[in-house]
Amino acid sequence: MKQVLIRSGKAVVEEVPAPLAGPGEILVAVAASCVSVGTEASSLALSGMPLYRRALKQPQHVKRVLDIAREQGVRTAIERVRGKIEGGAPTGYSAAGTVVAVGDQVEGLQVGDRVACAGAGIANHAQFIAVPVNLAARIPDGVDVADACTVTLGAIALQGVRRAAPSLGETIAVIGLGVLGLLTVQMLKAAGARVAGIDPDPRRRAVAAELGAAFTLDPADDVAGAIARRTDGFGADAAIICAASPSDAIVAQAAQSCRKKGRVVLVGDVGLKLDRADFYAKELDFLISCSYGPGRYDPVFEQGGRDYPLAYVRWTETRNMEAYLALLADGAVRLAPLAPVSFPIEQAPVAYGALADGADRPLLVLLTYPDQAAPDRRVATRAARPGRDGAIGVGILGAGSFLQAVHIPNMLAMPERFRMVGVMNRTGASAKAVAERVGAAYAATDADAILGDPAVGLVVIGTRHDLHGPLVLAALKAGKAVLVEKPLCLTGAELDAIEDFTRAHPDGPLLLTGFNRRFSPAVRRLSEILAGRGTPIMANYRMNAGFLAADHWTQGPEGGGRNLGEACHVYDLFCALTGSLPVKVEAQAIRAGAKHWRADDNFVATLTFADGSVCSLTYSALGAKDHPKERLEVFADGMVASLDDYRALTVAGTRAKGWAGNQDKGHKALMAALAKGLADGVWPIPPEQQVAATRAALTIQGKIFGREQP
Repeated sequence: MKQVLIRSGKAVVEEVPAPLAGPGEILVAVAASCVSVGTEASSLALSGMPLYRRALKQPQHVKRVLDIAREQGVRTAIERVRGKIEGGAPTGYSAAGTVVAVGDQVEGLQVGDRVACAGAGIANHAQFIAVPVNLAARIPDGVDVADACTVTLGAIALQGVRRAAPSLGETIAVIGLGVLGLLTVQMLKAAGARVAGIDPDPRRRAVAAELGAAFTLDPADDVAGAIARRTDGFGADAAIICAASPSDAIVAQAAQSCRKKGRVVLVGDVGLKLDRADFYAKELDFLISCSYGPGRYDPVFEQGGRDYPLAYVRWTETRNMEAYLALLADGAVRLAPLAPVSFPIEQAPVAYGALADGADRPLLVLLTYPDQAAPDRRVATRAARPGRDGAIGVGILGAGSFLQAVHIPNMLAMPERFRMVGVMNRTGASAKAVAERVGAAYAATDADAILGDPAVGLVVIGTRHDLHGPLVLAALKAGKAVLVEKPLCLTGAELDAIEDFTRAHPDGPLLLTGFNRRFSPAVRRLSEILAGRGTPIMANYRMNAGFLAADHWTQGPEGGGRNLGEACHVYDLFCALTGSLPVKVEAQAIRAGAKHWRADDNFVATLTFADGSVCSLTYSALGAKDHPKERLEVFADGMVASLDDYRALTVAGTRAKGWAGNQDKGHKALMAALAKGLADGVWPIPPEQQVAATRAALTIQGKIFGREQP
């Protein structure tokens, strides 16, 4: 399918694989999409800036990159930035078309329905889009898709009007008469308000007057005085700011135009250095309008599909979308006076060029799409590299940021062992970008493309955690060797199925979970020192994990929480150091009053092993991030070994030397061990230890939360 991407200051049209409709999603064949004249023009300009200028404009991103560099190394941070820049960014957030497929757990929509869709990264400029049900609304009969595709802009404008809470006869100023402002004018008029339109562009003021504004003003004039003269000296009851400018003068003018106890509502993006004098004496209310309405940015509502009860939240973002479409159907909102300009998607670069035409820039730009009989979920790349003789073909399932920054570069550094064949990601644009960067022959959005490819001998899984178990089992059954980034799986049932398969097929394909810490040089040296020990070991491991918000994906059903998703590393490390399997597992978590302190973020686990060893993990998100993350102490045979953050191993009570070097958690060595295992048929980590570490994590999860894991 064709999709528009923003790359290096340009809009480009790429052929990418079409998405699948996941649970709670619909697949929509797009007929039209709306280009946000302000937001997308800004994104286009930002993507063309040198990195240092982007850094100045987005300091929060710089901080994140520095955090990654500190925690995971400079190379990892560089690879992540490189992947973001070179791949290009999907763009668009408002579209309309026809439902062509429905995922599980979808109610109320069916194939053939015409729908309008919203959401950045969802309602993209693309021939097919996968849309969560709460970000789609059925289009009423009589409404053209070219009008319906403005649904996101309509919902944004409508939410701003709701925040202003107009009543019949009130005078409300609308500052900024772009698309949002002109939609706002019509909605206020429909609500019985008297509207003052304010914009420096006389053409836009004329359109506002045509659409029902009682009067219009140039912001260079005495706006507050003009409004006062038309309101018996009182001023506007409210002002809605739909402008986009860094100037602080706009919000000041809005406040100065309002009556005592009036309201100022911010919909647009303007300077917010407020002058207390403008607000204090009048006791003005200053309100922010958040995007499309309640539910926006709530993953439970948007991705999870859980609606808010109408009796308690009358106007969610979905219901705002539906209300806007109803206004279009009733003729209360008209788009023809805005003179929409349409371009076929093939001419998207021309459409984006029109956004830079200054005074001649159109108010409303639409993209239209050709019919495509069926979505193609596999596309060839332009950059396939021939592999060396004997190299195993690699298929990637879920090329997320970690795989792109760590595992994939490590495999590319061993071309005699690994050859990239295909890359599957949930989003086609990212799959295509990664596939071309690594020299794979094709990109896909369907795992079956990889699993059914005879050229693929090794499947590398880096999806979100809840998909690991099913994909591992599917790949093994397809006869593929598997490297799965930890965790191996998230449920006991999945683990049982994997264990049953490996036991039933002792000569079957190799399975390696990404428990890399056992392969680090410090741990390998520690294992050498412990070899031939005469006593069990006692080990204390401390992981200062750092706080993660409860709505981070790793904390939800897709991630399984940090015990299952990260602490499993440590349980495997205990298996490696003891050379034994756990026979008893205990755990105790904090009981904090605040809900944002999760039990599986803050707990102590103790594992007793068959050889008599006892190992404990203290895992906490309560500590300081600038303190070293990990420390291990091991006691055995009159000796104490201390491992500090995989940078230094010191040993007391023996003449054996420790180890010191740059932080190395064993990622390269894991890949080398995988290559060797594929060549000689010996599993780098015995299957029983991979299962035991995962089962320990599941048991600990049950003890932490007081329930058995399914």
